Amino acid sequence: MRFSLKNNLLIPQKHDSLPISQIAHIPQPQQNLNFAFNRELQQLLTGKQLLLDDLPLPFEEIQTHYEHGYVTYRKGIEFNGKRPICTRCGNKDPHWFASFPCSRCDEICLYCRYCLMMGRISACTPLIGWNGPAPNIGLPPNILEWQGNLSEGQTTASNRVVEVIKQNKELLVWAVCGAGKTEVLFAGVEVALAAGKRVCIATPRTDVVLELTPRLKAAFPKITVASLYGGSEDRHLFAPLTIATTHQLLRFYHAFDAMILDEVDAFPYTVEESLQYAAIQARKPVSSMVYLTATPNQKWQKECRAGKRPFTTIPARFHRHPLPVPQFIWCGNWQKLLQKNKLPANILKWIKQRIESNKQVLIFFPHIPLMEKALPILRQFSPTIEAVHAEDPNRKEKVQKMRAKEIPLLLTTTILERGVTFPNIDVAVVGAEDSIFTESALVQISGRAGRSAAFPDGVVTFFHYGKTDEMLKARRQIVTMNREGIEKGLIDV
Repeated sequence: MRFSLKNNLLIPQKHDSLPISQIAHIPQPQQNLNFAFNRELQQLLTGKQLLLDDLPLPFEEIQTHYEHGYVTYRKGIEFNGKRPICTRCGNKDPHWFASFPCSRCDEICLYCRYCLMMGRISACTPLIGWNGPAPNIGLPPNILEWQGNLSEGQTTASNRVVEVIKQNKELLVWAVCGAGKTEVLFAGVEVALAAGKRVCIATPRTDVVLELTPRLKAAFPKITVASLYGGSEDRHLFAPLTIATTHQLLRFYHAFDAMILDEVDAFPYTVEESLQYAAIQARKPVSSMVYLTATPNQKWQKECRAGKRPFTTIPARFHRHPLPVPQFIWCGNWQKLLQKNKLPANILKWIKQRIESNKQVLIFFPHIPLMEKALPILRQFSPTIEAVHAEDPNRKEKVQKMRAKEIPLLLTTTILERGVTFPNIDVAVVGAEDSIFTESALVQISGRAGRSAAFPDGVVTFFHYGKTDEMLKARRQIVTMNREGIEKGLIDV
């Protein structure tokens, strides 16, 4: 859009005007306390940074709210000299900017391609926010209605989370797979909500949002919970408790008093700087941040050991059994054999034993073509064996069939390394030497086994054509956590 400056106000007009990115200073009018602002707009914009196209209201109404001090305009693209910076996603890479003939400013307009999936943001785009009071949130007498009990390890971590949220500080919760991280958050969320704070639990993957939403709604049944992911119906819902994919955080600005970032080590959060930028932007300047992970990266692990990063560990599962320690089994050049439509004999023997004893199995492959080539070979044991990967349209149905015990063995890529629970399975990795199997991935994969109190002794096997440092580090991390759990009296020996 094009604006001119009149009486220290931005006024939209086509002539004698500039695209918003070329206006040096954007004035913010003083709030007119006698102005009857639109409650719908308040709900839509509080804590947000949205485009005009995101709002189901005429621009004239938005402009009126700006002139009365209730709406803010920010530049969608800033310039550092001649270098553009996307205000929404933080992109600075010239490669991710392009130009198009723009009907709004009648110029060849620069836009950011990096966050295009959230709506086009260009050099003439205003990011629209709210400058008035936040909507009133009525709180019930009982905020948390979860009736469960925490283990000793969970209680220690829960108390630290409460303390950090009260003091607006940061904390890493380093909890083993299956430790019950979600339940550890409940008391902290309750304390935040009781203090009138807005809380966001963010995670890189939609699957986890869908899994967490019913659990949070059950724990906080009288609290409005917004569940945000691509295509979500809650997109415009203002809520004191929000569960969102990290991509959805790009629409928020200074929104949350308490940010909880789950699976902080997971793709795509670890590789996309825009998502890390979004998580920071979505927090209020004074706020708390709680990171959750079973597998912090090496840098964070060193910072924890050196006392440079505040953290707490949950080194044991609630059922007080140790984590299954992976076994390493050499299987030779399995890829060469697979090209001949064969698999190593020790892999086939391992699988046959489990099929015959009705033990469900999850087998990880490094790449989709290798997995799909192995599928017909393994179906000799059972025609109901299936394979799943990220682009599989029937992914959810296959996982559900596995849960219902309709599938004895499920082949998968790393898509199922986290966020899924099957009560009684053994786990194998074929080709554990592949570079895709990082320490983090292998620890998460190992964490699929032994999660249930009824079946805590799942077997984890890494079939390999040569041990890697990542394999050794993964096993070392699991052994270390088991040792810590024993030392703290959290594992029965």
